[in-house]
Amino acid sequence: MFTKLGRAVLPMLAATALLAGPALAASPTASGTLTVTATVNSSIKLIFNSDPSGVPLTGSGTNTATLAFGTIQAYGGTPATGVTITPGGSSFTASSPFQVQVNLANSSSANYTLTGQLGTADSTNTWKVGTTTVTSASAATITSSGTYGSSTSYTLGLTIPYSEAAGSISNTIDFVATAN
Repeated sequence: MFTKLGRAVLPMLAATALLAGPALAASPTASGTLTVTATVNSSIKLIFNSDPSGVPLTGSGTNTATLAFGTIQAYGGTPATGVTITPGGSSFTASSPFQVQVNLANSSSANYTLTGQLGTADSTNTWKVGTTTVTSASAATITSSGTYGSSTSYTLGLTIPYSEAAGSISNTIDFVATAN
């Protein structure tokens, strides 16, 4: 026994249910699969770091750095911090330590070979990395068993004969690290 109010509400509820039915039904869906592929290559990275007892490198932490000896002379004067001057019989050597770090990814290589080669021929001065003389003729092996992930100190030595005229000296050393 419905009251007047109940009789009026019942048809409204029925109409609402009929209209809401489609809205309450599940929304349509679609699915798909994305296939992802990649080829991972091994890679190697060489960076130069300043050695705490050497000349601070411009560009330290990158693979393009500058070691600036500043003004150097065989006798007298005060070399820049981190530069050592060693006079000899017919020449003097300016030297400073620097560091090389080689990082490796996605390779089982145990170590690396590091070579160096002058960018431009220098028939007057002698360039050394550690005990290895570096020329423009061919790449010289500096180490054949470098350790990945750690900074290794090397000393750059530039030997200048007393017979060379005073002036500016500039060159590059191209370093190459090759995974063994």
